[in-house]
Amino acid sequence: MILRYPATAADYQKLARRKLPRFLADYLDGGAGEELTLSANNKGWQAIPLRQRVMIDVDRVDTSTTLAGQPSDMPVALAPLGLAGMMATRGEVQAMRAATAHNLPFTLSTVGICSLAEVNQATPSACWFQLYMLRDREFVKALLEQAWQDGCKTLIFTVDLPLPGPRHRDTRNGLNSAGARSLALKAQQLITRPGWLWHVAKNGKPLTFGNLSNALPAATDLDAFKHWIDTQFDASATWRDIEWLRHLWPGALILKGILDADDARAAVNAGADGLVVSNHGGRQLDGVAATALKLPEIVAAVGHQTTVLVDGGIRSGIDVFRALALGAEGVMVGRPWAWALAAGGQAALTHMLASWQQELKLAMSLTGVTRIADIGPEHLDFIEPQTVESLENNNE
Repeated sequence: MILRYPATAADYQKLARRKLPRFLADYLDGGAGEELTLSANNKGWQAIPLRQRVMIDVDRVDTSTTLAGQPSDMPVALAPLGLAGMMATRGEVQAMRAATAHNLPFTLSTVGICSLAEVNQATPSACWFQLYMLRDREFVKALLEQAWQDGCKTLIFTVDLPLPGPRHRDTRNGLNSAGARSLALKAQQLITRPGWLWHVAKNGKPLTFGNLSNALPAATDLDAFKHWIDTQFDASATWRDIEWLRHLWPGALILKGILDADDARAAVNAGADGLVVSNHGGRQLDGVAATALKLPEIVAAVGHQTTVLVDGGIRSGIDVFRALALGAEGVMVGRPWAWALAAGGQAALTHMLASWQQELKLAMSLTGVTRIADIGPEHLDFIEPQTVESLENNNE
């Protein structure tokens, strides 16, 4: 049965898998190791019940807020996602337009297909930019300078990638290797998706890493680029490097990949303006806790000092509400926006975001709250020890 009227993130995921070559669909869907953390992220939010309240005046529910100083129609930012431009024709541009239509931040990955200039020229507003700590610090400085010149004012800096996690789906699909055998495997998958070949590979050219192609010839070759980037992840980076980064970047600095209260305190001490409670969507260290489980302790540690966002397993406007009730100021979502983009481009993503906003509005209405700033733990229906136990069980 073909889904003609997708309603949920899972619906868009099914449609995306029908349109994408398997190596791209699995790259998007997969996690590290046995994907235990990937599964735990989703279950973590599902284990948190809302406290329904009725007969309260909720005639004027307002989902708007501010994220990193940027007004937003709801507390949601589109997270950085590598290769997103391969999910649809000039994918990051389409995603930026959809986000702007809903007045939401869009974050461009360093390893996106479209360049900063192309994305920022697509709408009047500028995107957020994501970067890793690479061994070549001069290259990092050049990327930061380019991002600032192109209008970006918010930097999402990923700190949980000293080495790439073991993503077995990518290995099975030949995405982690070069040579004739890998090429043949990917070619077999491509011929089963003629629509993708025509719309994305042919008419969506150039399929290069837009932010890197001018400085790095290997950016035009996926296998060569992967070899380069694998050698650039810097396992020697420390908080002193974040202090160096803070000195260089004049805009908002948000560290993504914090999963420990002590690390959250260190991020604040290093000068970060905010942090994202994140386990990289379950794509790095398999077996770590779900972000829903770690969020409360990190909010307790630094929430009064800095902006706390969260990602990982958020699949609906109801999950957005849950995250806010646990203390986050907003969420970042990755896979769902990419699924919608692959399924139907900008129009599908616009529809999904509208649906999430309506779900969030409903959750607010039936918990008796009308403003984002007023959402708190009193709008959840649990005895804390039981909830903690439930979340821990979901990580087993």
